Amino acid sequence: MRRFGESYWQLHRAVVRIDETFDAKTLLSWIEGQRVPRSVASYDVLGRIERRYGLPNGYFKAKLPHQSRSLYGHDLEDISPAERRRLAWHLPDDFGSLPFSKREEILGWVRRVIISGSTDYRRFQAAATKQRYAIRFPGVTYGGSALTPRLAAFSWLRDEDEKGPTTEALEDPDLLSGVVDAPPRLAMEMADLIRFKTSTLTEIGYRRNGVWNEETASQKIEHLGLMFGALAASPNGVVKGRGVPLSQLTFGLLIFPGVWDWYLQWRERRRGFFTKWEEDMLMVAMALTRAEVGWIRQHPELLRNVKPIQGLITTDEIDAARRDWHGACEDFHRHAANRSKEIQRVMRVHRDPFEPIMCVLEADSPLAEYRKITEEILKRMPDEHRYPRAAAEAVRSFLMLRLGLHLGLRQKNLRQLLVCPRGQFPTAERRLEDMKRGELRWNERERGWEVFIPSNAFKNSGSSFFGQKPFRLVLPDLLDLYTYLNAYIERHRKVLLGRAHDPGTLFVKTVKTTSIDAAYNQTTFYEAWRLAIQRYGIYNPYTGRGAIKGLLPHGPHNVRDVLATHILKQTGSYEQASYAIQDTPDVVQQHYGRFLPQDKAALAARILNQVWEAA
Repeated sequence: MRRFGESYWQLHRAVVRIDETFDAKTLLSWIEGQRVPRSVASYDVLGRIERRYGLPNGYFKAKLPHQSRSLYGHDLEDISPAERRRLAWHLPDDFGSLPFSKREEILGWVRRVIISGSTDYRRFQAAATKQRYAIRFPGVTYGGSALTPRLAAFSWLRDEDEKGPTTEALEDPDLLSGVVDAPPRLAMEMADLIRFKTSTLTEIGYRRNGVWNEETASQKIEHLGLMFGALAASPNGVVKGRGVPLSQLTFGLLIFPGVWDWYLQWRERRRGFFTKWEEDMLMVAMALTRAEVGWIRQHPELLRNVKPIQGLITTDEIDAARRDWHGACEDFHRHAANRSKEIQRVMRVHRDPFEPIMCVLEADSPLAEYRKITEEILKRMPDEHRYPRAAAEAVRSFLMLRLGLHLGLRQKNLRQLLVCPRGQFPTAERRLEDMKRGELRWNERERGWEVFIPSNAFKNSGSSFFGQKPFRLVLPDLLDLYTYLNAYIERHRKVLLGRAHDPGTLFVKTVKTTSIDAAYNQTTFYEAWRLAIQRYGIYNPYTGRGAIKGLLPHGPHNVRDVLATHILKQTGSYEQASYAIQDTPDVVQQHYGRFLPQDKAALAARILNQVWEAA
């Protein structure tokens, strides 16, 4: 404006039409730095100013302090506000001026690739979200605290849909196509099973083989709740369940082959084929009915509550089980073992865990390819002084991915990692063992940030990798890792916490007025990682944002796949790959062997060719 000798008022008159409502004071607020353009209309005015002064397209946008901020004001009137907020980030600035067919194309691509992911499993999951069925057990306790099923892991079991029908309606099968609380007797049976499998000492008179940790117990509650929910769901509804009244649900049903055959076939009809899920459920049933140590096997009183169900259980079968309980359990145990072998022969993989990141794993250097996402985050980092919360969230996303790539931890270990600020005393090893958590602390001797995790915090704590010794690694100060780590611990983390209680973990949620807890759980941490991939990882041809073409949304566990595959491609060693993900060579060979065959010949040729090159 100074170069062309114009005031803001003259500029406003030159670029804003008479019939438009764009206020001159808005232009003044931009000049004085009080506000920045946020809407589609504002960006249109910016474009006119660029053309008036002969500036290249996007000149002013490149100078904005928040490069990745989404615009508001797109023409999306037929789309709900919630979906509009998710879509806005991924739409081009000129979306509203594009032809209708082009806008439909962009919306379809964003929904299919970025929002939902376009794998077969994602499409199946999207359809399944519309069908709610399960029996939940909210009163089951573990270790003195309520252990509720991780229902949020299944998007069709959202909290807002878990009101459940009234007590009078529970016996109506037509109303059971939803999530309901377990009837008291079934809830007591589940509580007894969890107590049996998780208590430190077995009750006198009972025997068991192995115990469940908290995650395993929660998973079994989920899976059994889904089975009972399928039995209770209406056969006339979309779920097409069996319509068994809630009053008849009991663990005693699980020793009858007809019940299991119906459930297995029901799952096959829904999915179209058998998967490892069905085999795992049969393994659970076999464990519960195993001689001497099975929980159901040691509770013959469960049969008292079993009633005939047409097509599943006959009166003769109940009478036979009453006469010889152990014989009935043994017969079912053999039946489940045979079914398991039959399913193993035909089961298929529905969710290929490598599919979302296949474009990364097929690269010559998977780690260098995935690292592009962290570079994209830094490229679009907002101004910390102007947008402290947005900057804190960006740094958190950056550190999630960077630490994941350096450590190769499972989601649980990374999510529960505690932080000890520099200058404070680190948590004692014994205390960390009791909590089964690791900690990020400053190591004065090594002059670096160290991650210390006791071996019992890992899922495979009994693995030969650990040898009952803790995991200890000093993070390398590469590509400004310590700069962002120090800034996050000292400043950004406090911005995210606000006035909420500090859970002590390194990664915390952005606390808002509706937030109850700043700590991540399994679902919210997965969603945070997935959101970072959606915003910074997936290349969007319509906006030019995103780091990797062909990438799909995924969670934190895939970073282990990246590390293991990278080392396999570079060294051909299963042993070295196992070091990166705290596992054994056998496990790495089983999971990642498919990525090595095409590279074996190249690895060998690289050594043999040295002889010819020397000649």
